[in-house]
Amino acid sequence: MNIKYQIITAAILLVSAFGHSQSKIQVAIDLNNVVNDQVKVTVKTPTTNSKTLTYSIPKIIPGTYSEDDYGKYIENFEALDSKGNLISVTKINENSWKINDASKVKSITYKVNDTYDIEEMHEVFSPAGSNIEAGKNFMLNTHAFVGYFDGFAKNTYEVTITHPKEIWGATAMDDLDKSDTKDVFNTPDYASLVEHPIMYSKPDFTTFQIKGMEILIAVYSPNAIITAESITPAMKKMMTAQKNFLGDFDSTKKYAVLIYLADNSKPDAEGFGALEHPTSTTVVMPEAMPREELEEQLKDVVSHEFFHIVTPLTIHSKEIKNFDFNNPKMSQHLWMYEGVTEYFANLFQVHQGLITEDQFYARMSEKIANASTMNDMLPFTKLSSNVLIKPYKDQYLNVYQKGALIAMCLDIEIREKSNGKRGILDLMKKLSVEYGTEKAFDDSELFSKITSLTYPEIGAFFTKYLNGPSPIPYPEYFKKMGVTKTKINAPGNLFIKEQAPLISINPNTKEIFFINHAPLHTFLKQVGIEGGDILLSINDEKYNYDNINDLIMWSTTLKENEEVTFIVKRNNVEKKLSGKAILPQELIDGYQFTDTSKLLLKEAWLKG
Repeated sequence: MNIKYQIITAAILLVSAFGHSQSKIQVAIDLNNVVNDQVKVTVKTPTTNSKTLTYSIPKIIPGTYSEDDYGKYIENFEALDSKGNLISVTKINENSWKINDASKVKSITYKVNDTYDIEEMHEVFSPAGSNIEAGKNFMLNTHAFVGYFDGFAKNTYEVTITHPKEIWGATAMDDLDKSDTKDVFNTPDYASLVEHPIMYSKPDFTTFQIKGMEILIAVYSPNAIITAESITPAMKKMMTAQKNFLGDFDSTKKYAVLIYLADNSKPDAEGFGALEHPTSTTVVMPEAMPREELEEQLKDVVSHEFFHIVTPLTIHSKEIKNFDFNNPKMSQHLWMYEGVTEYFANLFQVHQGLITEDQFYARMSEKIANASTMNDMLPFTKLSSNVLIKPYKDQYLNVYQKGALIAMCLDIEIREKSNGKRGILDLMKKLSVEYGTEKAFDDSELFSKITSLTYPEIGAFFTKYLNGPSPIPYPEYFKKMGVTKTKINAPGNLFIKEQAPLISINPNTKEIFFINHAPLHTFLKQVGIEGGDILLSINDEKYNYDNINDLIMWSTTLKENEEVTFIVKRNNVEKKLSGKAILPQELIDGYQFTDTSKLLLKEAWLKG
């Protein structure tokens, strides 16, 4: 028999046997006809010989470490035959529906609720959530709108989105339809679709090039307070520095940063931060944040997400590559996925001159302090592989604290052993050559592979500090680079002293008041603030329990000698108290470079 004919016949038999085909999964999302704050989704079903067909919305997605059950936001799930007649459907669990008489079904439809309006009820991290605001904004994290049929997740997807002419979809994907009311996007499979968010709103974006990479910055600011153009210079400076730091590390040709600014004067997104994807980042921040502070926050959170192109997007285990959206198995290596990424997000800033060496030491010192409040005896590999369940999930935030410190200590160890010639970035580049986006490593083999690429001492480090319960002696690692633990002056907060708050809330009136007998900072004393005073406003901005976060945010932007006017109420009498700000300082544990004999080694570590 002809070999080509044999192959074709075998393929046909396999499709027949398993009921799978390579037909395109066609999805239609209607953003024009929003009813009850819901969006209608229609999906054409693939051809199958199976008696039933199961459709699932993710329980969890890559890059998050909580089971969010996006199926909770789906209503009116229906299956239809070619004539529009209903086919019997059984809901299996929170996220899955079984369609009976699968050979007759031609399409499914359902309504999608967004997450931003009801975050207090369901704690979905905002950058991984969704927004539906008819005619104004749609945050389409695609996993919240589109699911997959069991056995067909590897099929290509074609997503058609109809939308009002006035709004535009910002995404790293290419729109295959050139009209201004319909977009068509193709992805090779479901996993790729999940990694491509789209934000629809009135066009407000900029684009620029960095060493062959096209960067798209898109902003939704509901009250037009922040524009893409206003923050682009800071973003370009930061992302150029990242590319310079990474050097020849391979990356995507197009990268989109989708920034949603929440209006917290109404029910809106509250989980501020960002979520990474191979070619984009979704960011949620408060619109009320001053632009300078917003730019500082974006510098940290966007840089963190961008560095995920190194790991896990390029270097990852089989658990990541073959991610199961509804029955996930977690990797042991959050120290690398989140820890190395967070370390890079700080290291590149001192490497590229965006922060000083002392600021870098202060950041690492703060991470040491934060990590000390967590379970330092818990092996990090055990935390990682069990991060979805208690008590391990309660320790998750340590991946950004101790995880980054693990990366720092590895970097220092490699720098010392190589006399400054190599560091952890060199290791990541070697691992990217060894594996890369298409080849995943076995979880149990990564430590031995890294040891073979570096030094035996690195293997001993993994055994003692990641697989074992031993706390890391951070001062000893700093000392290798000539940096000594000491007491340093650090900026304090106007409303906190020696880790104790100076203000509180009256639960009945929602008023903010200064705590009686609290040790007020010098500036507060000088303007005449007294314990028991009720704070009404600062610089004509009124404050109470509802916007106390704005008050704390304001305090972080206060500058030395800035004129400040307080209105307080004392014994039912309003008083106006004014003065030039004196910023509080506190003595805290920190690190400073003191051993000049290690100067060249320290320079290699921080400057590359």
